[in-house]
Amino acid sequence: MHHSEIKSDIRKLIAEGTVIPAHPLALDANRALDMKHQRALTRYYIDAGAGGLAVGVHTTQFAIRDVGMYRPVLELAAETAAGWTRRPLAMVAGLAGPTPQAVTEAKIARDIGYHAGLLSLAAMKSASEDEIIAHCRSVAAEFPLVGFYLQPAVGGVILSANFWRRFAEIDNVVAIKIAPFNRYRTLDVLRGVAVAGALDRITLYTGNDDHILLDLTLPFDLRDKGVTTRTHIRGGLLGHWSVWTAAAIRQFETCKAARNKVTVPAELLALDARVTDCNSAFFDVANNFHGCIAGCHEILRRQGLMQGIWCLDPAEGLSPGQMQEIDRVCRDHADLSDDAFVAANLEKWLA
Repeated sequence: MHHSEIKSDIRKLIAEGTVIPAHPLALDANRALDMKHQRALTRYYIDAGAGGLAVGVHTTQFAIRDVGMYRPVLELAAETAAGWTRRPLAMVAGLAGPTPQAVTEAKIARDIGYHAGLLSLAAMKSASEDEIIAHCRSVAAEFPLVGFYLQPAVGGVILSANFWRRFAEIDNVVAIKIAPFNRYRTLDVLRGVAVAGALDRITLYTGNDDHILLDLTLPFDLRDKGVTTRTHIRGGLLGHWSVWTAAAIRQFETCKAARNKVTVPAELLALDARVTDCNSAFFDVANNFHGCIAGCHEILRRQGLMQGIWCLDPAEGLSPGQMQEIDRVCRDHADLSDDAFVAANLEKWLA
């Protein structure tokens, strides 16, 4: 499948930049898929105004592949979305593992009706740059790709600007999620795409949960051979946006409105720090991100969108002190939540 085969309204949505929450995995106390709450999460993101969903990604737990949940979870999200809304929705499937596995997952996602694959390179840690590029080309031959610069703390590989230039030259790449949680490495992606001459084809999405609003607001000037190219990160594909999503979409629209303005409101610049403070608790930064998935689950549990915070790995949960941090940010940043929106709609989402 080539990106030219994506429906024009979906292709336009991806290209312009939108809000794509990373979809969590709702489990019951036996760590089996809780279909009722999984459907409710999908409906929540759609009604909040998300432009797409990313399923089978890090937030969904890579371990779904080990317990036979990959296809069922992708199918459930696609079926629920199709039955809940008629508006365009960009469906992104997580792709992982060595080349044969990633190619197989790309074919599964394509056959279910997803539009692009977010390609994790965590399985390629010991591979050379040439080998990683060959891997990406093999998967792109089957399915449009969203590149993924994942931070090393949760399994990512450090990649050079030259790698991103070569990746951006792959014709079937439609976007890149930039999530190294590092300013220098973020710029490496932008520089690589610019040198490849691919900024018009490839849309940049932030995955930097530590810098969301400023990534979405500020321009980036890139210099090459004396020529300046100005670009923007136009959308977000974020684990942080799996919670308080309705409020996040309002923030996204504020960032979009501020782009290309002569001045950016101080209130928006300052809000970035508050969002980052919330993320530090949700993602368990104090413990090197150990509880990053369980922390998001805890917010969703409090709202009634999940029964509990269980992860597939019993060893994965909240870290010592993380609950207190979540309590703190929920108290100090209550105006950034969407608790009232969820409370008003939860019953219909769970029906």
